[in-house]
Amino acid sequence: MLQNVPPNTMIRIAIVDDHAMVRAGLRQFFADQIDFAVVAEATNGREALDIVRKGEIDVMIMDISMPDHSGVDALVAIKARAPDLPVLILSGFAEEHYATTLLRQGASGYLNKDCDPEDIVKAIRTVCRGRKYITPGMAERLADGLGGGGEKPPHEQLSERELQVFLRLAKGETIGHMAVSMSLSVKTVSTYRTRVMEKMQLESNSDLTYYALKNGLIQ
Repeated sequence: MLQNVPPNTMIRIAIVDDHAMVRAGLRQFFADQIDFAVVAEATNGREALDIVRKGEIDVMIMDISMPDHSGVDALVAIKARAPDLPVLILSGFAEEHYATTLLRQGASGYLNKDCDPEDIVKAIRTVCRGRKYITPGMAERLADGLGGGGEKPPHEQLSERELQVFLRLAKGETIGHMAVSMSLSVKTVSTYRTRVMEKMQLESNSDLTYYALKNGLIQ
C-alpha cells in the first residue's frame, strides 16, 4: 500500500457508498484526472474492510450512512488494520454533525456531498501527501474548540465504541444483534449503552433516537 504518494504517481482510489449513482458519478469525474485510478468499489463497511485487507489502494472515499456496516463502524476497523491509509469521508450529513468526531477517530478529511467536485480532488491530493484535509468551516470549529469558544455537543464527547453503540441504538438495533455484529458480549454492549446514557444525560432508546434525528445524525 503506497503512502505519501509522490507527484506524477497514479493514485489508487476505493469508493465506498451504497448508492450506485454516487459511485458512478465519482468514477466518471475521477476519469478526467490523469493520475487518478478507481481500482475498487464497495457498498458497505464490510466490503470496505475486504478491500483494505488486499492492501492495493492509496486512499479510500467513504460514506457514513450505509446498510449492514456503517462508515462509522468501518472507520474504526479500518484504522485498526491500516492506520496509515487515508480515509476521506464524503457524506450527506453536514460537517457540524460528524466531522469533528470522525477526524478524532482517524479520518483524514470530511466533505459534504454538496461540495464542489474540485474540493474532492484537492482533498484526495492533500490526504495522499499524509496531511489532513480541513475545510475553512471545519478549521473555524476546531479553533473554537481549542479556545474554549463553545461547548461540545454531547455526542462529540463519546468514545469510538460509544458512538458506534449510540448510532446503532438510535436506529433501533437491539443489544443482542449489536453484540454479534460487533463481536462483543451482550454485557459489554450493555455497559457501553449505560455510559452513553450517562454522558448524554438521556434515559431511554427513544431519547437517543430523538436526539439523533434532531441533530441530523441519522435519517
